[in-house]
Order: sequence, then structure tokens, then C-alpha cells
Amino acid sequence: MAFPGKDPIIIAGAGPVGASVALYLAQHDFNVVLLEKEKVLPEDLRASTFHPPSMDMLDEIGVMPRLIEQGLVVPKYQYRDRRTNEYAEFDLSHIKDETKHPYRLQVEQWRLNKICCGDLKNYPNAKVLFDHGVIKVNGQDADGVDLLVATPDGERVIRGSYVIGCEGANSMVRQTSGIEYGGFTYPEKFLVASTTFPLEKFFPRLAAVNYIADPDEWCVLLRCANLWRVLFPTKPGISDQELISDKYVQERMHALAPKKDGFEIGHKTLYNVHQRVADTYRKGRILLAGDSAHINNPLGGMGMNGGLHDGFNLIKKLVEIRDGKVDADAALDQYDRQRRLTATKFVQEHTISNKKAMEEKDPDAQKKRQAEYARTAADPVLARKFLVKTSMIQVVRESYEIQ
Repeated sequence: MAFPGKDPIIIAGAGPVGASVALYLAQHDFNVVLLEKEKVLPEDLRASTFHPPSMDMLDEIGVMPRLIEQGLVVPKYQYRDRRTNEYAEFDLSHIKDETKHPYRLQVEQWRLNKICCGDLKNYPNAKVLFDHGVIKVNGQDADGVDLLVATPDGERVIRGSYVIGCEGANSMVRQTSGIEYGGFTYPEKFLVASTTFPLEKFFPRLAAVNYIADPDEWCVLLRCANLWRVLFPTKPGISDQELISDKYVQERMHALAPKKDGFEIGHKTLYNVHQRVADTYRKGRILLAGDSAHINNPLGGMGMNGGLHDGFNLIKKLVEIRDGKVDADAALDQYDRQRRLTATKFVQEHTISNKKAMEEKDPDAQKKRQAEYARTAADPVLARKFLVKTSMIQVVRESYEIQ
């Protein structure tokens, strides 16, 4: 399979995966077109946790200092029992010899998108086209792919040497390529709300990242630079209108932290929760990465991070293909194996397990699990092993060992 130089690589979706992939490719002298269906980059409540290996990768495109400046460095995080306030605290300094970034960074993903899209303006070989949404893949041949795209001036066909679908779970690149997206959707939805109120007043010694288990209503508390993000599960059978209402959000917040007056709520988002993986990440010159390829519940912060790991795995292979170091078909088939197996065997299993642990209904089982977290956190050897796994360092390494 040849690698033509005349047609650009087209990336669909200017989220964290698509924007960082586009920037890396532009920096490595590829012609790049980044398509974004929205008129401007959204500033919404999506992923906000960056794991160490993701930050090591993002260092390669020169964005980390600016991202750190806008975020919150979190060297420790906790698993807590909502009823007893007992907690196990994990210190990421245990993995300081494994990564350049032995911490989590809490910063909204849209800030990364803006940095990358801003940097792309400096590259004449890169175009960022807003209000350009993929309608369908028109077809592909031995040299490229044709996309039908909705633009402000009507529909048009854009041709690329490769197309990388990074436009989310509803990816039109994936759907119109006939790639199945197997898995399931949970019956309950997740509610995320942000507030500037200092929730640490209600929880002693609260960390900036907290997974809070409770048989009645578990939750996740995440601190960003200037606000708290709170994630609650919701009950099936309640209308979306009610779940996103001010009344419902205030009730959930007051059950968590019973202050006298109302909470000032910034963003609030209600979303479906899926566990799905595409049947293949590669169909000829059509490639998938990020949520277009896989999606999971957010407990553990592995969705966006796994997507970034897809992207950096893929772009390294594209550089090697361009430079004649590897066979294109062999390298791209290996990308599919490495990243799809990783999503199936680690991310899916781990996030499903995380959810089951958080919503444990048996108080004795929850007490036993909390004691195990505490024992692990207190032992440097066990804590290191635990953190290498949960920070995704181990799974990234293992993915590259897949032949």
C-alpha cells in the first residue's frame, strides 16, 4: 500500500484525540485537514483527568506546560466510604521513576483542544475546518478515501490519503464504513454538575480526586483549577428533563453536602453510559481512534486517556510508513490488534469492575474492599504495583508488546 504525498490525512473530530493527532502529524510535515462539525470548539463537561502516560505523550507535541498552567496537579487520590468517611489515599510519587509526570492532572479536555487547534494555525500544511461534519464515507481505493462533508456552502467531497475517525461514539466515519460497535448501554445515566463551592468543608482531608462508595448513592468528586465536578448515578425511569432540572441537581448536591442555601451550579450534563468496542479499528485507509473506536464508563478516567494512547500509537506508525520503515498494511493491522485488544481486555474489564465496586450494595463487602484499598495504599510495594496499573502505564507498555 503506497503512501501518497499529494492528499492530506483527514482527521474527523477536533476533540482531544483528533486535535492532538492533527498537531503531531502537522509537526512531522504531513498535510493535515482537521474537520469539526461544530462552529466553535465546545466548552463542555467531558473528561478532565489526564493520566501520567498521556501527559508523557502530550509532552511530545509541546502542549503540557500550558495545560498544566490551566489545570490542577493532583499527586494523591482517594477511595472513600461515604458513610464512615474512611479513606485510602494513593500517592503517585510511588511511580516517579516510571514517568515524567507522577501525578494526575485535572483540567477540562476542551482546554487541550483549544491549545492544539491554536497551534495548528502555525503550520501552513494544516487546515482546521469548523462547521464541517462528515456525512458519510463515499468510498476508498488503493490511494485514498473520499468523504462527503457538510459545509457552510453545502455538501462537498474531500479526498484524503487516510481518514482517521475521532468524532466520538456516534462517528459517521465508523457508521458509514459499516464497522459494528458491539457492547451494551447501562440502563442508568450519569449526571455531572460543577460548583465553585468548597466541598472540602464537608469531607475531612478530602483529596482533589475521590471515588466515594456507598450502597445507596455512590459519587465521584473531582477538583479542577477553580471548581469541583461531581458525578452521580441516576435511577432509570426518571425523565431526562427531571434529572437535569435545578431542583433535582440541588437535591443531589444537598444530600452530599447539606449546606443551608443553594449551590451555585455551573455546567451540568446528563449522558448515557456505554461499554462498546468497534469490531475493527481499521478498514483499508479508514482508521478509528478514541470514542469512535471504544467507549466506557468514566470511573477511573480511562476513556479519553485510552483514546490519546490510540492516537499516539497510530501516528508513530504513520510516520514509519511515510518514511518507508514498515509495511503499511502490516503496521496498521498491528495498530488494530494492539489498541482493540487493549480496549477489550483492560479498559472495558477495568471500568466495569470499577463501577461494580462503587455501587456495591452489601455493606460487609464494601467494608472489606475499603480495608483492602487501605492495606494496599499503606504498603509501598503494593501501592506501586496498583498505581502502575491504574495510571495506565502498564497497559500502554503491554499494548506495544502485541505483535
